[in-house]
Amino acid sequence: MFLSMNWISDFVDLSGLDKVELIHQFSLSTAEVENEIFFKGSELSGVVVAEIKSIENHPDSKKLHLLKVDAGESELVDVVCGAPNVRVGMKTAFAKVGAKLGEITIAPRPLAGYTSYGMCCSEAEIGISDDNSGIMDITDDVANGTDIKEVYQIDDIVFEVDNKSLTNRPDLWGHYGIAREFAALSGRALKPLEVEDLTPYNELAKVDMKIEDPLCQRYSCLQVENIKRNVSPVNMRIRLYYCGLRGINFLADLTNYLMLEMGQPMHAFDSRKVEKIRIKRFDKPFVFRTLDGVDRNIDENTLMICNDNTPVAIAGIMGGLDSEIVDDTTTLTLESATFNAVSVRKSTVRLAHRTDASIRYEKCLDPEMTTVAIARFVKLLKTYDSDIKVVSSLTDEYAFHYEKITLEFDKAFVDRYTGIEISNERIVKTLESLGFGVQLAGDDFTVTVPSWRATKDVTIKADIIEEITRIYGYDNFAVHTTRSPLYPVRTGELKSNEDKIKDILVQRYNLHEVHSYVWAYNDELKALGIEVENNVKLANATNPNIETIRNSIIPTQLCQVKSNTSYSNDFGIFEIGRVVKGLDENNLCIEQKKLAITLFSKVKDIKTLYFELRDMLVVLSEDIKHKSLGFKKAEPTHSYEHPVNLYTIMIDNEEIGTIGIVHPTVGKKLDKKASVVFAEVDMNAFTDAQTAPIVYDEPSKFPPIDYDISVVVPEKLFFEDLSKCWIGKGEGILKGTKIVDTYDTDTVHSITIRFEFSSAERTLSSAEVQTVMDEIIAELAKIGANLR
Repeated sequence: MFLSMNWISDFVDLSGLDKVELIHQFSLSTAEVENEIFFKGSELSGVVVAEIKSIENHPDSKKLHLLKVDAGESELVDVVCGAPNVRVGMKTAFAKVGAKLGEITIAPRPLAGYTSYGMCCSEAEIGISDDNSGIMDITDDVANGTDIKEVYQIDDIVFEVDNKSLTNRPDLWGHYGIAREFAALSGRALKPLEVEDLTPYNELAKVDMKIEDPLCQRYSCLQVENIKRNVSPVNMRIRLYYCGLRGINFLADLTNYLMLEMGQPMHAFDSRKVEKIRIKRFDKPFVFRTLDGVDRNIDENTLMICNDNTPVAIAGIMGGLDSEIVDDTTTLTLESATFNAVSVRKSTVRLAHRTDASIRYEKCLDPEMTTVAIARFVKLLKTYDSDIKVVSSLTDEYAFHYEKITLEFDKAFVDRYTGIEISNERIVKTLESLGFGVQLAGDDFTVTVPSWRATKDVTIKADIIEEITRIYGYDNFAVHTTRSPLYPVRTGELKSNEDKIKDILVQRYNLHEVHSYVWAYNDELKALGIEVENNVKLANATNPNIETIRNSIIPTQLCQVKSNTSYSNDFGIFEIGRVVKGLDENNLCIEQKKLAITLFSKVKDIKTLYFELRDMLVVLSEDIKHKSLGFKKAEPTHSYEHPVNLYTIMIDNEEIGTIGIVHPTVGKKLDKKASVVFAEVDMNAFTDAQTAPIVYDEPSKFPPIDYDISVVVPEKLFFEDLSKCWIGKGEGILKGTKIVDTYDTDTVHSITIRFEFSSAERTLSSAEVQTVMDEIIAELAKIGANLR
């Protein structure tokens, strides 16, 4: 939102103060100001009011005119001009020789055989609007030669406030609310709004208006006739333009002006088209054309402003095209209202249409402001169009009242929260400058929250502390060492395991860590042929693509793999994130933290990649838990799992996860020539496994003996089954075993196992080793594993 310091200065005297420093102070105390501050008009000089005295058509051009211009000097100035709206007697903005328009310096310039000694300017050329259709038409009574900056408020300081920082401050969505903050920060008085006294019109007939739906909190309206003006004053158009709005016509501009000034959106209906105002919802959906010419689908939950039963506006969002103010409008029905903020917000989402008005209504506007806004509107309307006539009394229906909030606290409460000494007088002055009512009895405060802060902002005593301290200035707080002891936060075992896993996967295996959202993305998974499984869903989801919460991270990673297949032929990703496995007995989500790893390769076969992933898991277990993993055949439960080589990961005979190959139908949609494998581990189950103690063996001074055997392994017999054959064998001298080779055909599956023998006390004999190996080979034969 853009804000004008000229506009703010209408309500608080900032003369003699550094306005840029005030803006910086406002950013620290109230709302975030964007980095750049705009100094409007600073690059404009030498532009004066001038009058066109004569016009001749250029002999060689249909568009150019030869003008004699009175710029307040002793002689008329010759000017060549191509604007279509020039006329004799017209006053316009004239850039004299030597004038500057931004980076352009005006100099005598030959045009089509004639020399132009200056330039007649459009409003766009002097930077006060985007109108470049013709030269500026000045209708005010101003002497020729007067500097344009002396006539209009072109010089201004404009700054932008981040809208997100105003979410809980509906009072700051207009210049008057911002001026209240500047008044409190500068210690200057806030001027009251100049409004029209509407009590003389109390005897006039009321507007036929009725609230028929509780979503409308308050609706105020008034009818005015005999409106003659249709072009807004220049200064009004300048302020609208500097704050991001374009001029339309006088009445539309005036409603926009009041919205930017007070934060209260208003709407003006052409009274010829609106006679009976009804605020209600409809039982059936229908199509409604808004002011922007777009047909919008209105459902049963959208509140509408109606002319009896005919919709004329979407409440709080936008008016209808059929009831808009046009250039020949001379009578209007003025609306100033507040609506249920949640209703407006939901309607903007359903319609996919957010406006300047709806942004403000969504923030819980103060209903007390509706009648004040109308009185302010009439005041400005009379100022610029003195012949207008009010033809109705102020018609007002106040359907919903916010509770009045009164907070009580003492000086000790303030001291305890702030940790500094702020005097009672300063507390009272600060709160009163912000509009709070304050009663002080000794050290006891009774504070009444003003209506514009009581809709959603200040509700508890701690909020008052924030008001006191932010105006006092956070930079003014002295820095003290805390009196409370600070203890280091000890890392839990789960977090410690996560850090170790990340270090191993990144540093040793060069995997990429990713972070993703918890949604099962319907469109992306459908494109991969992965079924979105039934799980916890988001109520009233606005986007069906992110309606379901995932129960596994692997589908998310497969989508990420799909997005990166063209960047690398071989890569791996991992994430430690959360999934949801249904609801518990209290109807709460059962959250689980998972480690997910996915490997993708166009250069490695599926077997190589699969064993790489298995080895990663083994290393994680051995390095962190000092234990070996086991694997047990598993049946697929997800559509992306290949039933072949799908195994449950075991530690201490407890299931902690799954390792497998991506199903071929999914793999083809990722890349027809690539290998893709995955593993998912329950981090809590992994952490719950007890860490084995580390046992150190003294290196032997005697040479070790390695003994290799190749064994033909029957189908469905795992290495874990083989290892049982040497448990208890070669006690004291059999130090370890490992697989050093494999051999597979359609009919034969064999592995080569290396047995490592050593002793720290003596040299082993071959006969001693052979005796142990004979026992092991005999045990292997019993389970069908025979030597090749």
